Amino acid sequence: MGCACGNKNRQTFEVVTNGGSGRVVFSSTSKPTATTVSGRYAGSVVRDKATGDVVHTNEATEETAAK
Repeated sequence: MGCACGNKNRQTFEVVTNGGSGRVVFSSTSKPTATTVSGRYAGSVVRDKATGDVVHTNEATEETAAK
């Protein structure tokens, strides 16, 4: 089994509630997975953990989040 030291430069995406000013509810190295999970949280955003740049904004309504 190899060491994990080569993964320190891996890009990580975070799902953040409340338009990016809330708490981090999910973190992943997969952008598609983070985007899918953000659909569960109305008004959430997906941002790059290293830069803080928003890479996806979830425009879901409260009705969508309730399902």
